[in-house]
Amino acid sequence: MAHNTNAFSSLAALPQQANEFFSAKLACETDCSDVYADIKEDSKNYLLLDVRSKEAFDKSHAITAVSMPHSEINNESFAGYDKDTLFVVYCWGPGCNGATKAGLKISRLGFSVKEMIGGIHYWEDFERYPVNRRVTEVQR
Repeated sequence: MAHNTNAFSSLAALPQQANEFFSAKLACETDCSDVYADIKEDSKNYLLLDVRSKEAFDKSHAITAVSMPHSEINNESFAGYDKDTLFVVYCWGPGCNGATKAGLKISRLGFSVKEMIGGIHYWEDFERYPVNRRVTEVQR
């Protein structure tokens, strides 16, 4: 079959290469749907970290999430966690790399971590999953 298309203007990866790539990608990522399914099943196998600013977290955050701004991730802030603790991190969304920065720092500290792709933007605005929200005077 000829591959004269825009999508295949570069050769496709060989099946083994694609398998390795997608396996590695899924080892580092999860999505809002999988995290919410775990929450509904009351799975407590990992800690969901909102790595945005505390102000952003206070405004709204995914249910069960804990605030840990990526700028505060270090040996001291993680000293209380067992090394077998698993983490899922998220930030604003696709236009933000805060979760990627957090994932890098957490993995450097020796913990397993995945990034929740889509962030709070997909969680709240597209999927309409529940959030904890601070109601301000303006919103009343």
